[in-house]
Amino acid sequence: MGTVGSITAPVIQDWSDGRVRKVLPLVLTGLFALSACRLAEHDDPADEAGRLNTMAAFPLHAYVPDPASDGAKAVSSAQWILGKQCMVRLGFAGFAVLDTKAVESTYPVRQGMLPNEGTFGDDSPYGVVDPDLASEHGYHNRKPDASAQPQEWPADQYAALTGSFESGDSRFAHGHRIPEGGCLGQAMRKIYGPPPKVTKVNGIKLTGYYSLAFELWYESHKKATKDPAWKKADRAWSACMKKKGFSYSDPDKASIDSHWFGHRKPSDKEKETATADARCKLDTGYVPAVHALEVHIQKSLIGKNKEKLDTLRSTDERAVRKARTITGHAK
Repeated sequence: MGTVGSITAPVIQDWSDGRVRKVLPLVLTGLFALSACRLAEHDDPADEAGRLNTMAAFPLHAYVPDPASDGAKAVSSAQWILGKQCMVRLGFAGFAVLDTKAVESTYPVRQGMLPNEGTFGDDSPYGVVDPDLASEHGYHNRKPDASAQPQEWPADQYAALTGSFESGDSRFAHGHRIPEGGCLGQAMRKIYGPPPKVTKVNGIKLTGYYSLAFELWYESHKKATKDPAWKKADRAWSACMKKKGFSYSDPDKASIDSHWFGHRKPSDKEKETATADARCKLDTGYVPAVHALEVHIQKSLIGKNKEKLDTLRSTDERAVRKARTITGHAK
């Protein structure tokens, strides 16, 4: 997971991909601004499922910064201030008058390579849980990223900002070597210090300053899905779906059915499937059952990695203080 552009830059683009959706709670789509409000114990199944079906309802969420927080915004501002200075040093004279406030809530995209911001997929841990919404949107439930938006830059400026190169791109700008990770990557190192070593989770490379929390999140999910109680929940959901005329072994198989891909709007079949999916999750108590397993494992992993996670949190607090000094808003 990269750190260029903004602390909240969406670098995992396809949460809907079954390989990705359950790997990380992404930094990407403002998910961490969501809150799981504590409701009364007499919640009906729909209320309870909705409450538990957010990233904020998990213990590891406490170790990932909220992109809407003042601290995260300070880091983003400082990153662009330092990035601007670096770009000027590399010979991009126009950056001397760049208004960093205009770009601090954006992340760089190479010109002509704007991402396809479709709505297919779901930003929540357990997919659709509201039959009414599912009947309207099917599995096209992706919400727009409220924390950062893409902004195009010419190829040479994009390479210098991010340190990402296409075949044939020069590693130099106006005779100056582009720093590792580009000017924005260098800025993050100045704010946070050396990044942790690169790790891979299910084929996805994690290079961000919060990679440990994401790695543990994936590990907890992987362990939970192997638990007999999770498999029992899958079987109950699958049996419910079969009674409604749909044959899927688990909710992920339904949500990433290839028939739903390549369409900007859901088909009637997709809506029917998603509605049945959500209804069966409620009727079988699917979300509370599997959520309890993940929470239990996350708490165990937090206990085993408490020192490292606390160090991560302390690093973030120091980075925020340094960012505020850079921006002139020290507290």
